[in-house]
Amino acid sequence: MGAVTAQFTDVFEEHRSLLTGVAYRMLGRVADAEDVVQEAWLRWYHADRAQVREPRAYLVRVTTRLAIDRLRQAQTRAEAYVGPWLPEPCPTEYAGTAPDSAERAVLADTVSLAVLVVLESLSPLERAVFVLREAFGYPYAEIAALLERTEPAVRQLAGRARRHVAERRPRYDVDPTRRRDLTERFLAAAAGGDLEALMSLLAPDVRLVGDSGGKAKAPLRVLHTAEKVGRFLVGVARTAPADLSFRALEVNGGPALLLLSGGKPDSLFQADVADGRVTAVYIIRNPHKLRHL
Repeated sequence: MGAVTAQFTDVFEEHRSLLTGVAYRMLGRVADAEDVVQEAWLRWYHADRAQVREPRAYLVRVTTRLAIDRLRQAQTRAEAYVGPWLPEPCPTEYAGTAPDSAERAVLADTVSLAVLVVLESLSPLERAVFVLREAFGYPYAEIAALLERTEPAVRQLAGRARRHVAERRPRYDVDPTRRRDLTERFLAAAAGGDLEALMSLLAPDVRLVGDSGGKAKAPLRVLHTAEKVGRFLVGVARTAPADLSFRALEVNGGPALLLLSGGKPDSLFQADVADGRVTAVYIIRNPHKLRHL
């Protein structure tokens, strides 16, 4: 019995990374994704394995359906969220891919904060189809089987989701080297409260999105224009706690800066870059979204 259980566990662990990737892109919340994967494990453990011909397909199907159910519940909770909402930041590492590989760029793009924000406006089914097709390259026929829909219906969902994302996705540079260089210069200028340096790096139509969930100080509306964003960042630098420390890390496929106060996460800064300028600034201050960093 122990050997059989170990075998079942090994099969699940082989696919855990895939399942977590699907669940996180579906939900934009690390804790919810982990809950979904844990529930998928329980379904797998109690499943009649004689009826499971393809473990990978079974596990992805279960995870996707659980995520769809969780997403419908989350959409109801989101209506009461205070201020702008951003996804829960997820540390990213792409094992087996070169730092500048095309595969890495695709993975980073489908998990970026900008894309996940756009995915929030899709229906749960559209989001599932988009994630499985665009992030993981599933054939339409396989997605149809996973979701128990016809292939033409899935193709229609995919086309609608793709158009929606293309229309609303902010333009940004996915090249990791260029993005990292400009992000580091931007973060240094912001931390130093250097308005002149900031203004030289910000796009005229830059926007700043702050997510606090009402649990910390942050703008309750999106800020627009370089002037407003630059002055806000200078004000933040001037009022920063004396015990503030910094840690560079990669989240959602891009460079970010984690600010710690008293050794505890205080804020996460990340920027989108296009044409040599910062086009969007994301600040996450909701303590519940920073606990795992």
